[in-house]
Parts: sequence; C-alpha cells; structure tokens
Amino acid sequence: MARKLKFGLAINEALKQAMQADERVILIGQGVKSPWYVGNTCKDLIELFGDDRVIDTPVSENAMTGAAVGAAIAGHPAISVHPRVDFMLYAFDPIINQAANWSYMNGGALPVPVVFWGIINRGGEQAAQHSQALQAMFAHVPGLKVVMPATARDAKGLMVAAIKDPNPVVFIDDRWLYGIEDEVPEEIFETPIGKAHIAREGTDLTIVASSYLVQESLKAAQILQNTYAINAEVIDLRSIKPLDSSTILASARKTKKIIVVDGTWASFGVAAEILAQVLEHAPSTRARRLALPDLPAPANRVLEKDYYIHADNIVDCIKNFD
Repeated sequence: MARKLKFGLAINEALKQAMQADERVILIGQGVKSPWYVGNTCKDLIELFGDDRVIDTPVSENAMTGAAVGAAIAGHPAISVHPRVDFMLYAFDPIINQAANWSYMNGGALPVPVVFWGIINRGGEQAAQHSQALQAMFAHVPGLKVVMPATARDAKGLMVAAIKDPNPVVFIDDRWLYGIEDEVPEEIFETPIGKAHIAREGTDLTIVASSYLVQESLKAAQILQNTYAINAEVIDLRSIKPLDSSTILASARKTKKIIVVDGTWASFGVAAEILAQVLEHAPSTRARRLALPDLPAPANRVLEKDYYIHADNIVDCIKNFD
C-alpha cells in the first residue's frame, strides 16, 4: 500500500521503521530533537526510542562522528546526522581514515554499519560556508558508498538500504527537495544502492542528474518536448558511488547525445567522471556537462539566481548543443 508522502517525512518514516526493526540502531547528531535543525526528518524519534538511542550532541562534528563509528564497530548500526553537510569536513578523520578503511584493514572480517547523513542547505542567502555540495569528495574515497535521493520514495528506500548496509554509506539529501511529494509504500523497503532509475524514457538525448536536479531535469524535458519536439531521456543516478555505469552507457549509446547536470562545481566533479566513462566506452556519443561555476556560493538572492541550475538553464544548454 502506497500513499503520498513528503520527502522529509519519508526519511522520518525510514528512520522509525529501521529503528523498530533493529533495536541496536542508534541515531546521533546535532539537533535531532529540534524540528528547525533537521526539519521534520527526526520528528518523534526521541519520544519513541528514548535518548539512549536518539542522542542529541553538542556541536562537535568530529567527536560525534567518531562516536558513531565506534558504536558501529561495536555492533550498534549508527546514523550520524550532519544538518549542514559543509561541516562534515570537521569529521573527515573518522569518516575517511577510520570508517572507510576499517573493513579493508581487517580483511573484510569487521563491518562498519554506519550512515553519514549530510543535508545540503543551498540557497536562501546562506553563502559559501553553508551551501556546498560535497558528494564528489566522498565518492573519491575507496570504502565509502554515496547515495543522493531525488524523490520521497527513494529518500525512504535509500535510507533504509543505507542503515542495513554492513559498511559505510554517505547519505546526502537536499533541503530543496523537502517540499516535494510522491507515492511512498507504507511498509519498510529498500531502494538498491548502485542502481540508477530511468525517470523518463526518451530517444533524442540523455540527461543524467541526481538529487534536486532530477526534478529540474524532468521539468526541462517537458519543456523540450512541448516547445522543441525534443524527446529527452532522464536518468536519476540515485547512487553516486557505486555508479550505475551500465544504465548510463546504454542510454548514451541509444541517444548518441548526453548531458550530465551536476549540482556541484564543474571541475573534478561527478559530471567529469561520468563523461570520462562515456567517452571511454561510448566514444561516438556527443557529450556535455552543466554544473556550478568554480566559485563559492554567493550571499545574494539576485546572484543566486544566476549561480544555481534550474530547468531553464538545462533547456538553454540543450538548445545550444553543438
């Protein structure tokens, strides 16, 4: 049975059901008891599970992330909450030096079931230190999986899958998605990590995107169809690492034209990796990327309109595709 559910509440439902299913699971982080800090994603969790399983911490990203990694190693699957993904940078040691390497260094015998949950807070004049999307940095590290849901359904399914995974998963969501709503099953379920979704089938070109840019790409595809009779296929990556290269390459070989729309900076990013794979394995494909300029985010609404990517930018890029 499915019903309409908003993105943030879908995450909340995933957390409730996963914690009910496994009493070892803990949630630890800043503002988990605050509806302002993490939106409605942690609503009622302390009341349901108590403050020994839902732990609201001081502002010490490194310490609370290290505690989550230690708990995971000790047999308590942990979700480490970072209300602003920017400040996960303080926690790079426990994430990258410890969690990502632990299983490998122990011959695969010791799992680290921990979710590093970071929330992107772009826009709203939040400026350079509060608006960064860091998925490419995490995806570069062996031992980490990186997922980015674009729908409420996948917000629930990917969070459950991340919690159940025996090794570290970086789960990144975007507050720009919290207002969207779609059909979400009531029962607990998993969205497979590492499997992309064809959100819209098409024949003329392929648009690859993740997170909120999937929604903008679908809007752009509709404009392209209605105004220019261009039938675009839209691929929702869902998972940045592992990357579903086979789905991307199959679409690129079909349409012979691909644009990767990436919500972080252009240089050395997710789009660059995807286009490298396309050019290596489908070299006849015409390829282009659309990403943020290599500049810090502005603290001005007028400049933000030019800085961030929306459906009209995608349409313009495709119209001018050489």
